[in-house]
Amino acid sequence: MPSEGKYNIKAVSKMLGIQAGTLRAWERRYSIVKPNRNEAGHRLYTDEQVYILKWLVSKVNQGFTISQAVDVAQNGELYKEVAPFSIENTDRAAEMGNLILEALLSFQEKKANDLLSQAFSMYNLEKVIIDILGTLLVRVGHLWEEQKITVAHEHFTSSFLRSKIGQLIQWLPSDPYLPKVIAACGVDEEHELGLLMFTLFLRRKGFEVIYLGHGIPKRDFEVVMKEVEPKMVFFSCTIAENSKKTLEWANSLKKEFPNTAIGVGGAAINHISSETQEKYKSFLIGNTKLEWDDWIAQKLKNQ
Repeated sequence: MPSEGKYNIKAVSKMLGIQAGTLRAWERRYSIVKPNRNEAGHRLYTDEQVYILKWLVSKVNQGFTISQAVDVAQNGELYKEVAPFSIENTDRAAEMGNLILEALLSFQEKKANDLLSQAFSMYNLEKVIIDILGTLLVRVGHLWEEQKITVAHEHFTSSFLRSKIGQLIQWLPSDPYLPKVIAACGVDEEHELGLLMFTLFLRRKGFEVIYLGHGIPKRDFEVVMKEVEPKMVFFSCTIAENSKKTLEWANSLKKEFPNTAIGVGGAAINHISSETQEKYKSFLIGNTKLEWDDWIAQKLKNQ
């Protein structure tokens, strides 16, 4: 579900303390924020777009020109600035997550969106994605596994969270000099959390990621590979019984696309046998960011 705008230009102008004409000029000249339009043609800004504009205004207030601020943002600095760590900040983020979860489990989507807007005013984008939304998605999965919530609650809440995480990832800039990457769930996988988190990691590194998610037939996936010609492909597995099937498919794809590096990761990989690990070790990307970095660096070096 695409992100819908909810703030008109007058409201955003008041929030930011700048003229509406300035917002129009920034949109026209720099294209860093392109608000949606309603049926009447009026601009409607999303929470994410307001966050970006707030960041730009803060840079201008620090002495940057708007063009300099945009350049800094497009180089990725917009998403690298982390609020100073403190117990208070951590507790507030946890409390915000609790409130959002409570709203979602009560099917109060508007309240959850309003709380998310507050989170954006308090924290940077990556903290909201990982520490609040990502954490909530894991908690919902555990609640469902423990039969503390119904399938309906799990589906509604997970759908909201996955949608928001996916939308936010799209705001991360990509480096045109880095190769294209395809990210997808493994064979018969439906859980996307691990894939979303790894996609966030790749986008933070500057890679352009074609995110396919789950449910793509093998034949269709191979068609996409031929069209995109990615340098790397990543599969994520959460369910242990799907890991071997995914590794076998990765091996088959490697034979058909020998110049493409193919990696497999996710929680399920921790449960495969040592024999399977040895057989498919070249496909295993590891579990930590350091291991991911090493795997990617090695594959790019060999290409």
